[in-house]
Amino acid sequence: MARGNKEARCYVKLQGSESAHCYYVQKNRRNTSNKLELRKYDPVVRRHVIYRESK
Repeated sequence: MARGNKEARCYVKLQGSESAHCYYVQKNRRNTSNKLELRKYDPVVRRHVIYRESK
């Protein structure tokens, strides 16, 4: 059954808090409606930092 063009999974951009580095990840909109915030490795500053969802 088709439920319109709104897919559950979409790609979002995660922007690093301490550099210009970014990751592109998938998120499920039905389960996670708010903005994504993950702690991931930043190769520019060579340590783990907070990555937040951006446009």
